[in-house]
Amino acid sequence: MLCASEPNVFPTLVQEIIVWAVPVLLAVILHEVAHGYVAYLLGDPTAKQAGRITLNPVPHIDPFGTLALPLLLIVMQSPFLFGYARPVPVDFARLRHPRRDMVLVAAAGPVTNLLLATAFALLLPLVWIPHLPPAQQPLLAEIAFRGVLINVALAVFNLLPVPPLDGGRVLAGLVPPPLASLLARIEPFGMFIVVALVATNAASVVMRPVIRGLLGLLL
Repeated sequence: MLCASEPNVFPTLVQEIIVWAVPVLLAVILHEVAHGYVAYLLGDPTAKQAGRITLNPVPHIDPFGTLALPLLLIVMQSPFLFGYARPVPVDFARLRHPRRDMVLVAAAGPVTNLLLATAFALLLPLVWIPHLPPAQQPLLAEIAFRGVLINVALAVFNLLPVPPLDGGRVLAGLVPPPLASLLARIEPFGMFIVVALVATNAASVVMRPVIRGLLGLLL
């Protein structure tokens, strides 16, 4: 998940951690829960049996990706915030209609993030004080604002059509089987491709207009 941060908005590091940690945890945990829950509805109980269809954050936390990495980036005042939860296990072979249901399971995560972004956007006018600058806004207002940014960015990033991102799995379920097989062969190298896209700024070029368009609708 990638989103631009705004260093020096709050007077203390603790406040900065809080306003990022709350929406980040909600975003990545509910993203994974959605994958597991939809898979369960469609016939695969793997995530349920592993205890991963739960709002308890502990089973979803990856010590590095969910805690250490985002905290390090906040402390370093990085221009980007990146984090992830432990992926929910899904056995696509156990789905009732594997090709169709794979699309629904993969799409469930980004759709959940867009719904969360919408919920934060609806909350924002209720807690934001119009005549105050951002640095003086109530804590809940800053959390809501960042909740919109984070969830939109996470949804768009995960919909990049590169396996093993959700967009790659959606694409694999929609294209003809020969192309789906090609995507399956690419998947072991997918994260290297994603890192290269991020490092070369290519991902930002693709994502930026989509993110701006969605934020324009929500904010």
